[in-house]
Amino acid sequence: MTEHVPSRHVLSADGVSLAVYETGEPGRPTVVAVHGYPDDHTVWDGVVALLAADFHVVTYDVRGAGASAAPQQREGYRIPHLVDDLLAVVDATAPGEDVHLIGHDWGSVQSWGAVVDERLEQRLLSFTSISGPSLDYASAWLRGIRRHPGAALRQLAESSYIGFFQLPVVPEAAIRAGLLDRLLAWSSGVQAPRSQRDAVNGLELYRANFLNRMASPEPRSTVVPVQVIAPSRDPYISTRLACEAPEPYVPDLRTHVVDGGHWIVSRKPDVVVDLFRAFAADVTR
Repeated sequence: MTEHVPSRHVLSADGVSLAVYETGEPGRPTVVAVHGYPDDHTVWDGVVALLAADFHVVTYDVRGAGASAAPQQREGYRIPHLVDDLLAVVDATAPGEDVHLIGHDWGSVQSWGAVVDERLEQRLLSFTSISGPSLDYASAWLRGIRRHPGAALRQLAESSYIGFFQLPVVPEAAIRAGLLDRLLAWSSGVQAPRSQRDAVNGLELYRANFLNRMASPEPRSTVVPVQVIAPSRDPYISTRLACEAPEPYVPDLRTHVVDGGHWIVSRKPDVVVDLFRAFAADVTR
């Protein structure tokens, strides 16, 4: 059972305090798992429980969520700050150690920024991406619409909610009215109300990053081995985008289309853990 009391608080480069949770023995290989929107670190509970016997598992509440502090300005939610957060957590929990990285949803989106960051790239043994593409890779893939017009148009339709999130005031009102909880219950099959504070704060992730990244993508290659887990019934991220967008930039790429929905990390943690274990064993052999 995961203990939901932070093991420590870590300060990021800009002074934002992050609540960090550790399970398993520190001497074992470290896995850092980064959650998405509108979750907190508890979305990983099932995964943590299955990994803790063999790994030192680190989760944390991203800025603006859970027990972590929130930046005062929208600028504070930009991906470079999120990468700084991950670096601070890795340095605090696994000093001098190389680690495995797993990201889901926005946790994966921001982690793509880490795998091309020179401060982290050489410290990452592997990256497992679940339902969260690189914005730069996704933009480049969408720009190749002539190669896959049907798939690109379907993905744009599935991402239409992002345009809604850019509006002022209205998304916040919808969250406070419970509409987001109803949408998430429909897409996940689980009635699990999220924190309104976290959901409102997390809107800034979309507002701070999407328009500029999609308008001016800067896709870069990485030497980190990457595994993409693409749920076949994800209503937000198509399997083609998830699996195809990284191909030109990730020489060591493994992709797996699996049965499941967007919240496979909490609904089917055994599937995620089995794939992670096989991948981690292969890249560290």
